[in-house]
Amino acid sequence: MSTVLEKLARVFGPDSTGTLMTPREFDQADFEDGWRYELINGRLIVSPFPVENERDPNEELGHLLRIYWQHHPRRLDGTVFEQTVKVFENRRRADRAIWAGLGRQPRKGETPTILVEFVSAGKRARQRDYEEKRDEYLAIGVQEYWIIDRFERTLTIFKKRGKSFQKRVVKEKQNYSTNLLPGFELPLGHLLALADRWPEPEPEFE
Repeated sequence: MSTVLEKLARVFGPDSTGTLMTPREFDQADFEDGWRYELINGRLIVSPFPVENERDPNEELGHLLRIYWQHHPRRLDGTVFEQTVKVFENRRRADRAIWAGLGRQPRKGETPTILVEFVSAGKRARQRDYEEKRDEYLAIGVQEYWIIDRFERTLTIFKKRGKSFQKRVVKEKQNYSTNLLPGFELPLGHLLALADRWPEPEPEFE
């Protein structure tokens, strides 16, 4: 069995999926570029980088948020894509993280106010985004969790409500606004149109 020092000396890549790790080992490890890395239930999970259908609308969402920030610098504290999020002993990779209402620069490792996922193809991806990540993100204090689904043509918003959660579904021709970002509107149809410009990747066997 590999020792902690042997693990930290390695550069982890796609062949490393399934490697047993502690959260500390994951946080200090070196990873090969071009892949997504998560720590789920003590194992390293490696998955492909998001496809163009997800990256293009995600970049546009970031662009729209930065325009909003220019006009409302006190309302949006920061936004980044491909953010590793600490979820207790797990490490999730979110498509976009948004911090708002802090009145300052987010601290390293600070829980985002809003997390955004662009749904990937496949039943397993849908279960992960709509169920697993929903439960984990809301449990750590994320105030809103947005799921942008180019297949269902919807934006689903989850908010924590006591021991349960509140769900809202926004359709393609609608915009979404939230009190967390006063004055900002998410143009769902515009983001979906950007996703549609790219051919869908070949389906993977599940």
